[in-house]
This record gives sequence, structure tokens and C-alpha cells, in this order.
Amino acid sequence: MWLHLYSFLLISGISITTFAQKNKYKIATLSFYNCENFFDTIKSPLAYDNEFTPSGKKHYTRILYQQKVENLARVIAQMGTDKKPINPDGVTILGVAEIENKNVLLDLIQHPLLKKRGYRYIHYEGKDARGIEVALLYNPAYFIVETSKPLFVHLPGHYTRDILWVKGKLDGETIHIYVNHWPSKMGGEEKSAPYRAAAAMTCKNHADSILKADGEQKIVIMGDFNDDPISPSITKILRAKGNIDEVTRYGLFNPWTDLYKKGIGTLAYRDAWSLFDQIILSYPWLHKKQKGFFYYQAQLFNRPFMIENIGKYRGYPMRSWDGDHFRGGYSDHFPVYLTLLKRVN
Repeated sequence: MWLHLYSFLLISGISITTFAQKNKYKIATLSFYNCENFFDTIKSPLAYDNEFTPSGKKHYTRILYQQKVENLARVIAQMGTDKKPINPDGVTILGVAEIENKNVLLDLIQHPLLKKRGYRYIHYEGKDARGIEVALLYNPAYFIVETSKPLFVHLPGHYTRDILWVKGKLDGETIHIYVNHWPSKMGGEEKSAPYRAAAAMTCKNHADSILKADGEQKIVIMGDFNDDPISPSITKILRAKGNIDEVTRYGLFNPWTDLYKKGIGTLAYRDAWSLFDQIILSYPWLHKKQKGFFYYQAQLFNRPFMIENIGKYRGYPMRSWDGDHFRGGYSDHFPVYLTLLKRVN
């Protein structure tokens, strides 16, 4: 398998003209996508998902579900394949949020647009009241999982999504990935801020424990944080810096801060854009002169077919649902992805 992997990556290596000399590079693509209510049509005995059934108020039939799978597969299949540097094999590692269970993940990775990539997944059932969880999809030709577990976020009075931690080897290099979906702003930003702070602290404490035990590590913190890159949960608790030159050893870099300050976002509400969907990297990813993968660039994936072209949401991400009406779109969030490069001698 590794001989096949190495051969493929050599073939897919590209010349990056922005560097002083032309080099060949291996490419890995890290992505995150909030899939907006990716439910199956079966009533769960453990969650309040009645509306996403054929007899529920959304009249969510098998036909609508299959359309949802088709739409998500179309987006995922194209990410990272249409803008340089191109990875012909698409997304390497994909964190997802608002998925109901392993059944929807299986249907997604078995879709004809994605099946040939051989994606596998990591998912744990949680205690979220609506039954929506996070998961990690990965291409086993690039990434080998070593261990994983859900991290429980303690909130007084109710449950939220667990944080998924996955440790594995990316082309032989140890990395740690955290997939997050922090509590929403329901009830108001000020009232709900402590909930997101609790989620941020849960993630930060676990990452710090790894750094304390093993020294510097390549860490990826991705998710729908329900906060922007300049929010206290990101800047004060995770301590992620938007300026790469300010990131010190054991620190975190947030490549989405500048985009947010330019008015670019992944979701819109009342004509205001937010950038809740982010992928944050630890310090060791930032050195270009290294043997392993390094950070190259960050991009939103917001192609024209994913943008609403009619009605009150015109210009927004084309969502699946407008209230109880199935709009037939993709998600109310745009996905984000990072390109990583690794020199090939």
C-alpha cells in the first residue's frame, strides 16, 4: 500500500512557482464541512428527530434523503481539485458536523462520486438532544488511524456535541486532529458564550496534555465553532493567533482571521457574514523548511453552484432547508480546506 501511495504522490506532485526554486511536492488536503441536518429518514429512539422522517412536518422522504447525499458528495468530490495546487485524489482528511449517525456516513462514502477514494470514517454516538454529531472521514492511502476517542464537554443542565480526537499517521508523520461543533448562539451571544468557552477549554486542555507528555506535536483543531476568528473562545482560550509571525513555540495559528476581517465568511445571517468554520494549526506546521508536511494556504470552497440565486437568501450558501421546505441545496455553510505540502527529493 505504501509503495502505491508513494508512487501516486510523486505523480501528483506539482511545481510551486512562488518558491525561489521549482520543487516537487506531495499534497494533502485538510477540510471541514458542516453538512446541515444530514439525517436519515429513520426515527431515532435516542433523539428528537421526528421532523426528519416521512411522517414528520418536513415530510422527509427517501427521495429527499438521496438528493441530500448526492449534493454533499458533489461538493466533497470537487474540493481541492479545481484550484492550484491540485490534489487529483481530492480531500485527504475531512471533518464533518451535523451528521446523525454512521448510516449517513456509509451512504455518503459509498456514493459513486466518492466510492473510488475508499474513504473510511471515525464516529461515536453522543448525547446531543437533536442527535447531530461530528465525525472524521479519511483516505486510508494517506492517513492511518492509531487511536481516537470522544471528549465530553461538560455543560450545566444539558448536553452538547462531543469533541472527536483522532491520532494517526499522515504519510508516516504523527498528527492529532480535533473535530468540533461548539454550542450555538441560541438564547443570545452573551448568554451562550460560556458554553463555547467550555468546549474551547475541553479541547485546549486535551491538546495541552499531549504537548506536556510528548513535546511539540502537529495538531489540527477544526470545526464549526459558532464563533468567529476574533472571538474570545478562539483568541483567549485557544490562544490562536491570526498573524503567523506572532505564533510562538507550542502556539496555534488561525489562517482565517485575515479573511474574516475582509468580510469573507462561511455562513450568513441577516446579511452579515460569519466565519464559524475554521481549521487551526499548531506551530510545527508553519516551517516550510522541514521534512514533513507544512501549511501552504487556506481556502473557502464556495463555487457558483453552491450559492443561492433566488429569494431572501440570494447570495448566501444554498441551503438544504428553508424552514420545512426542502430547497434542494447543499448546506447553509460553505466548507473550508487547507493545502499542505511536503517536499519530494
